[in-house]
Amino acid sequence: MTAHEGRPTPLQTLIREAVAEAGGWLGFDDFMALALYAPGLGYYSGARQKFGAMPADGSDFVTAPELSPLFGRALAAQLEQALTATATDTVFEFGAGSGALAAQLLQALGERVARYCIVDLSGSLRARQAERLAAWGDKVQWLDALPERFAGVVVGNEVLDAMPVQLMRFDGQQWLERGVIWTGAGLAWGERETGLSLPAEVANDPYPGGYLTELHAQAEGFVRTLAAGLQRGAIFLIDYGFPEREYYHPQRAGGTVMCHHQHRVDADPLALVGEKDITAHVNFTGIALAGQDAGLTVLGYTSQANFLINCGLTALLCEADLAGRAMAHRLIAEHEMGELFKVIGFVAGESFEALGFAAGDRSHML
Repeated sequence: MTAHEGRPTPLQTLIREAVAEAGGWLGFDDFMALALYAPGLGYYSGARQKFGAMPADGSDFVTAPELSPLFGRALAAQLEQALTATATDTVFEFGAGSGALAAQLLQALGERVARYCIVDLSGSLRARQAERLAAWGDKVQWLDALPERFAGVVVGNEVLDAMPVQLMRFDGQQWLERGVIWTGAGLAWGERETGLSLPAEVANDPYPGGYLTELHAQAEGFVRTLAAGLQRGAIFLIDYGFPEREYYHPQRAGGTVMCHHQHRVDADPLALVGEKDITAHVNFTGIALAGQDAGLTVLGYTSQANFLINCGLTALLCEADLAGRAMAHRLIAEHEMGELFKVIGFVAGESFEALGFAAGDRSHML
């Protein structure tokens, strides 16, 4: 196991202490939480710019709202329908990033929204959001956590993929949980026996030795928390991922953990800790079951391309100039975001025929 050498940063020192407190081995989910969210030290806590279209602007990756304002305008059509169907007037956005999506939604929804509440763990990002959204005044509010009971429409774009995951490796005979240890040279991988297992539907598939994958306890717990508090309303979560059978296919042997730094992708989360994003693809079957088991109804599940086209993106493209159409096309192109990114919707209360899933619903694949 190769350790990463060099003088420890304050974040690495914090992780080293956490490893020691845990008895010499720290689960990858706990490591990922510190690497991304440790107050003042983690990737999302720092002042470094994260969201942007090019490496030259100092950013690490681009999200759909930064790519094209038509993303928010199309999504707004779905949110407006959901607000009306659930008789609510509040939007809750998780992980609002640069504030680009919030600005697009606020502009498109206008007076249909009485309050726009942002839940974001990053103080530096909150400051950027506040600057960008100043024109909407007190309509925009920041929450440290959701109220115990609330009503409204929840939206999360690329939120689930940044939630800490547990890493699992099959050694040919048994599943081991992968975590981190601290050696004289720095962080390194370490594995231990575990009582954890893959979802029952795929647990007995013929996995090759060395197969690596993830479990999503925190993302599924997040959905259950939303379900417990949402008295009336809807939820729309947009992210990259797969249904369970595809996610845990024996040929997907390297897992899905990815890091993003200066618009380059790598698979080594132990390098440049705190300086790059760490993500994992989403098991949408687990997300759907978590919501359903907690009392929500699944409104639909489809590709981002289908969803945006159902929400009127084609008409919006006709209004855009050539450059605008080229950027927006990346939202729906199969080799870009259109197929890899998926959208899942839930409702608390009476169900309705959600606009975004009108054609191409893939709920049967979950």
